[in-house]
Amino acid sequence: MTPDLDDAYANGAYIDGAADYPPRWAAQADAYRTGLGGRAQLGVSYGPSDRMAYDLFRPDGPSRGTLIFVHGGYWLKFHRHDWSHLAAGANARGWTVAMPSYDLCPDIRIAGITQQIAQAVTRIAATTTGPISLAGHSAGGHLVARMCAPGMLHETIHDRLAHVMPISPVSDLTPLLRTSMNADFGLDAAMARTESPRHQPRPDVPVTVWVGASERPVFLDQAQWLADAWGAGHVITAGEHHFNVIDALEDADSDMIHRLTPDT
Repeated sequence: MTPDLDDAYANGAYIDGAADYPPRWAAQADAYRTGLGGRAQLGVSYGPSDRMAYDLFRPDGPSRGTLIFVHGGYWLKFHRHDWSHLAAGANARGWTVAMPSYDLCPDIRIAGITQQIAQAVTRIAATTTGPISLAGHSAGGHLVARMCAPGMLHETIHDRLAHVMPISPVSDLTPLLRTSMNADFGLDAAMARTESPRHQPRPDVPVTVWVGASERPVFLDQAQWLADAWGAGHVITAGEHHFNVIDALEDADSDMIHRLTPDT
């Protein structure tokens, strides 16, 4: 099939200074990890491969809960080390933050990545106490939404979920069949539907689907599809695009962080 949706799913080409974002993220993340000192526990393994590991960032004082953030990159790129600074808001609110990385396509299929994130959440839950919130950006938004599927997480972990926030998620993978990225994904129609949160049963946990108003139209659609299918909260933030919509995770006073780190 001709990859006619490549442009529709291209983000960087429509964001001013897009090339400057990844090195800036990496520098901010490195500075945040360094500043935490002993409150940062890095490279905790949850599986056999090098990328199956997570970093844990503890607050200054007793932990009120755990936020697990799953990064994006179209299941093809990035690493947990690129996003450490996004723990700042939840840490300031007294929450521990865990950030897993995972193996990337084409070395693994998207369904396999979903299973890896379930393993990561399970391991993190076993070493923490209190409520758990899940947030993920773009492909990470897809992955945290998949954690709401029946049986994906053990019921004892599911019962601890305080909030799930897919940020700019890919909720229906079927359109990706019409992109050149599928050469790496290896999706067929059946796999795409099975891995699409849009087609999962409506979850019984609080969910907010978050997206920037200045994102590509397909991401506004993807967010709308999930919010409608799940009857979930739906926030569209003015002036934000696919790369800066996650900045609010650094701000302890943001609505995004207050939803993810509720008072108990």
